[in-house]
Amino acid sequence: MSKKIILTGATGVIGSRLCKLLISRGDKVIVLSRDVKRAKDNMRIDAEFINWNYISPLSKEVNFDEVNAVIHLAGANLFERRWDNDYKKIILESRTLSTRILAQSINSSSVKPSVFISSSAVGYYGNKGNEIITESSLPGNDFLSSVCKQWENESIIVESSNVRRVNIRTGIVLNSEEGALKQMLLPFKLFIGGPIGNGKQWFPWIHIEDILNIYLFALDNDNIGGPLNAASPNPVLMKNFANNIGKILKRPSFFPVPVSALKIVLGEVAGVISSSQRIIPEKLLNNRFRFKYEFLNDALEDLLKKG
Repeated sequence: MSKKIILTGATGVIGSRLCKLLISRGDKVIVLSRDVKRAKDNMRIDAEFINWNYISPLSKEVNFDEVNAVIHLAGANLFERRWDNDYKKIILESRTLSTRILAQSINSSSVKPSVFISSSAVGYYGNKGNEIITESSLPGNDFLSSVCKQWENESIIVESSNVRRVNIRTGIVLNSEEGALKQMLLPFKLFIGGPIGNGKQWFPWIHIEDILNIYLFALDNDNIGGPLNAASPNPVLMKNFANNIGKILKRPSFFPVPVSALKIVLGEVAGVISSSQRIIPEKLLNNRFRFKYEFLNDALEDLLKKG
């Protein structure tokens, strides 16, 4: 049965593909965007577009009474610029304020959607070294951990209206066209590729097709609720990640990138790239979600051939 879905962040890496996937299976999508004209021109899809700036209340055009689900992906890009105090405020408020407004609007609607799915990140856990991390693991104590914790907390209020809540804690999404993988490939193509830091940190990766399927899985399965780790069940050490890229591209992979150099170039955000998170998607595995790309080599073979 088709669904009517409100979607934010529809122009992002995940959102643009998820939007097309939902439409292709017969769902009706309502896109909330800060720039409707730009979104329409870039996406060129059969969807309804409504203007919304996350700092403002939702317009009367948004009728939750007829909506089956809300999927919230919007949030300022962590890597857009250095994290000064002003940009930290944008990173936090673009997530917390938007989630708060959506959650409050859901609670005040006369007919509730069945589920509110809000993105989050494995940054929730902070740097945990070799510790195995499941959804029940404690949050970290750095800036991004604090952002994720506040972000998720804003969505919890929908449960008071018996609306199912899912917070998808996403790992590093591997995609051939944009994002982290594309940036990581350049040194390898220049024959100076290698791991970040000492290479001993755990790298929580996920193929773009699997993260899309996880959103559909969360949307369609009523027994999925609360935090959900969205990363491959087979995390790898950073040195192994670099070795796999080098092997597939037939390039050297033994030139490490010092974390100190990253901090000079990127500032505090370098800690996101160099932290160690041995993520296990326990809930997905317990609910028999089937990953298309369980192993890194298969994922990279697929993506690098496309790239």
